[in-house]
Amino acid sequence: MGVASNPWRFSECVFVKLVNQNNDHYKMKQTSPVVGKKQFVISWSVVCGLLLFVLGLISLFTGHIASDLEWYSQRLVKRSLFHKIHGRRREQIDIWKSNLSNLYYGCSERAPQFAPAIPERSSNGYLLISASGGLNQQRTGITDAVVVARILNATLVVPELDHHSFWKDDSEFSDIFDVHWFFSYLSKDVKIVKRVPEKVMRSMDKPPYTMRVPRKSEPDYYLEQVLPLLLKRRVVQLTKFDYRLASDLDEQLQKLRCRVNYHALKFTKPINNMGQKIVTRMQKMATRFIAVHLRFEPDMLAFSGCYYGGGDKERQELGEIRKRWETLPDLIPDEERLRGKCPLTPHEVGLMLRALGFKNDTYLYVASGEIYGGEETLKPLKELFPNFYTKEMLAGQDLEPFLPFSSRLAAIDYIVCDESDVFVTNNNGNMAKILAGRRRYMGHKRTIRPNAKKLSALFQARDKMDWKTFAKKVRSCQRGFMGEPEEIRTGRGEFLEFPSSCICQKPSLDSNTTTTNAVHQHLPIIKSLSDAKSLDKLHNEDNILHKYENGGKITKVPDGDAPRKFSS
Repeated sequence: MGVASNPWRFSECVFVKLVNQNNDHYKMKQTSPVVGKKQFVISWSVVCGLLLFVLGLISLFTGHIASDLEWYSQRLVKRSLFHKIHGRRREQIDIWKSNLSNLYYGCSERAPQFAPAIPERSSNGYLLISASGGLNQQRTGITDAVVVARILNATLVVPELDHHSFWKDDSEFSDIFDVHWFFSYLSKDVKIVKRVPEKVMRSMDKPPYTMRVPRKSEPDYYLEQVLPLLLKRRVVQLTKFDYRLASDLDEQLQKLRCRVNYHALKFTKPINNMGQKIVTRMQKMATRFIAVHLRFEPDMLAFSGCYYGGGDKERQELGEIRKRWETLPDLIPDEERLRGKCPLTPHEVGLMLRALGFKNDTYLYVASGEIYGGEETLKPLKELFPNFYTKEMLAGQDLEPFLPFSSRLAAIDYIVCDESDVFVTNNNGNMAKILAGRRRYMGHKRTIRPNAKKLSALFQARDKMDWKTFAKKVRSCQRGFMGEPEEIRTGRGEFLEFPSSCICQKPSLDSNTTTTNAVHQHLPIIKSLSDAKSLDKLHNEDNILHKYENGGKITKVPDGDAPRKFSS
């Protein structure tokens, strides 16, 4: 059948089909008979039925559109509540500070019903704790040791620090933490002594019972397995004590954790003075600065099982270090990277920060140990951020008394990272988790953790896109990883990183204006929008980086300002 060449015409609601030997023609015709031609007459009811069918299809199609438009309009209305908190104006996400931080505060006060500490003479015995690992791993052990002593109604002996691990630091508790402050601050919660009394030791028939509890044990385990031994032997020692207590506890025990971690564990005066001196020197150079905790030491990379492109030399060197841990399973580097288990390289950290909007004159304080690959590994980060400083560069000879002690050096880094305007980490290790939790507790200071699982795939494909596209994707990946208050949800992640029981919402703001009341009124809506990933659009990137070429290497760092904020 050929394509109709004549236009459709309408006459007295009758369609006539003209057929000839060469072609079929459709046209509107009068109802009078046509000599020598065949005609097919279609009634008015059929035509009307056909029209109704077409109208039904149109209605169905437009109905879907209307439904979609209604859904999008509702989302836009809800988002407008998020963006128009202040005078119906589009609110922006500040990369330096959370706009909602003033709505929350750290709260860990003892409840009236929380019974006072059991006196030493009435306690169930003495609890000895041997913390393990580096400074921050030991810190988790100390924090949980206080809580376990409370659960057991035991007298806690000042924890013993690890002297034999990879860190090989012979510092004692009193060399790092103010032990007298530790005693006094927790005096109402747990009785703490420096050592087991001599008369108790002499009265014992056997040495203290030593045991190791399973990781993340519930309080019931301590009551059922440890308490009977404590009552029988009077002194029990728990070894390798790190992450040996469950993350989810009763609220008052969680608040006790916060009192220990954020208040009772105060660094000694020499460490604190050195840390504050470095902070002051950074603040004199810049009104605000970023602290980057860069875990890229050989042991960290070996433990991760990841590969960073160093060929057989890297595989052999890290493989030898990996043999130190006999129980580590064989890992496939590519799979570990896809799972987000590989720490970001210094170059990747720099690219992430530039994509988020930090410009090239931003001041960086880099907290790290021995970087694998040395200056060659750090070079790309320094090119992206020339204002690059470390404690060695800022403290000079003042740092010499601390150099033989890795834990004390880590404590100095801890102080500077805690005081920074923005804290960034390339990993999800102990210091990263503890500082993230502390900064939330101390006012939700901006804390950026890489969404390594999504970013790893993006970095691998970075040579296939221009800088503007790459930056937009990076910021999309980082939604929910910027340290916003609403990222905390009960039961999410490790308690030390998300101390939900110790974060309270202010009943009202200091100001009594209508604007501030509106912020408080819409807070639950903001929380739900965060969970729905409402931060989906960002400011234009024209002034950030103009080229992103050569397999992701930036050939030129422009001097132009990058946006200080990005919109939600």
